Amino acid sequence: MKNILTSFALACCLAAAAQTKSIHQSPPLSEASPESVGMSSGRLARLDSFLMKSVAGNDIPGAVALVARNGKIVFQKAYGMADNASKRAMKTDDIFRIASQSKAITATAVMMLWEQGKFQLDDPISKYIPEFKNQQVLKDFKYADTSWTGEPVKSEITIRHLLTHTSGIGYGVIDGDERFKMLYHKAGITDLYTTENIPIAESVKKLAKLPLHHQPGEKFTYSEGLDVLGYFIEIVSGEAFDVFLKKHIFEPLGMNDTWFYLPSEKAARLVSVQQPENGQWARLPVTFYDPDYPVKGAKKFFSGGAGLSSTAKDYATFLQMYLNGGELNGRRILSRKTVEVILANHVGDLFPWGNGESYYGLAFGVLTQKGGNKGGQGSAGTFEWGGYFNTQYFADPAEKIIGILMKQTQGTVSDETGGYFRQLIYQALDD
Repeated sequence: MKNILTSFALACCLAAAAQTKSIHQSPPLSEASPESVGMSSGRLARLDSFLMKSVAGNDIPGAVALVARNGKIVFQKAYGMADNASKRAMKTDDIFRIASQSKAITATAVMMLWEQGKFQLDDPISKYIPEFKNQQVLKDFKYADTSWTGEPVKSEITIRHLLTHTSGIGYGVIDGDERFKMLYHKAGITDLYTTENIPIAESVKKLAKLPLHHQPGEKFTYSEGLDVLGYFIEIVSGEAFDVFLKKHIFEPLGMNDTWFYLPSEKAARLVSVQQPENGQWARLPVTFYDPDYPVKGAKKFFSGGAGLSSTAKDYATFLQMYLNGGELNGRRILSRKTVEVILANHVGDLFPWGNGESYYGLAFGVLTQKGGNKGGQGSAGTFEWGGYFNTQYFADPAEKIIGILMKQTQGTVSDETGGYFRQLIYQALDD
């Protein structure tokens, strides 16, 4: 009897973990020929040629492209330079700042804790972070001294609002409203990432004192909501945010090159952020952020909305878990039903960039039938997003296709790779 109780207690402990063993055993991503999964090598050569021409024409300094279908990598190639100043050629395992691609990973962590019954999606965030009590919506603002008045929120910000960018929180230095840029700067909000010794709790608590763009749930405003949720994950899980991601997502999935701050032995693989300068590609200088943030500084601020760095294969692994219904390599990260919830429309018609062609779920933008019918973007249900330094991805559940295009650029004017990438993948179907 004692052994039975001990076994039951162990099973309960395993069940309480954020990820568990699965009865399924989908293999990790591996390489295969395009023809083995119904794609044409000859037609994928068109994508290869296009990316080579983009580098040769100086439209981009370099890139890594990856295409997978049915869990098999059928195209993975590096182009151009990872750093023109030092003449370092790009490699397929190079590491990129993925910026807003971090959001889907943070949202996944939130939903893993939701699956444990830790909270409800429509719980007010103030239940867990009391500083968000009694918030106000901006009403009047004086540019001369940044003083403001507000009106009380009709209902509190919920966890769902934070996941869907409908909370009313803004984005500081990259906000579209100058008033919020000024308010966030004055309050000392860390908007993206920093080399300074600032814990996420400190920045989030400052953020909670500032006014909102609008009433929660009434509009879509791209925001720092995922940074708030990074701190929320720490509170609910009892683990540091970076530790939670590593322990419950990255290690189980084998994403060994995905980090907030790179270990010293991986730092040399970081691709430089580059910008056009007198007809050449030059390293981006320090602006409102230090582009070397993943390899130096205090390494204390874990931005759930923009702070991670990763490789094309690591991010494809994360997306493959979603295409598998939440499982990879025998590890159940999310249930199939939770994946369905994440990919459902949670903002109605509020998504301002969709034009009926896409909507926003809990972690991704998702293509509608209208978007699919437009051509070159994928099937209805394809989920997608990108990052500030011109990284992008998509995953098509109907065709079981993943596409990753990694670059590290700012200020480009002639880069058309993002627009043609998917088009040149789908034309390669041969099944």
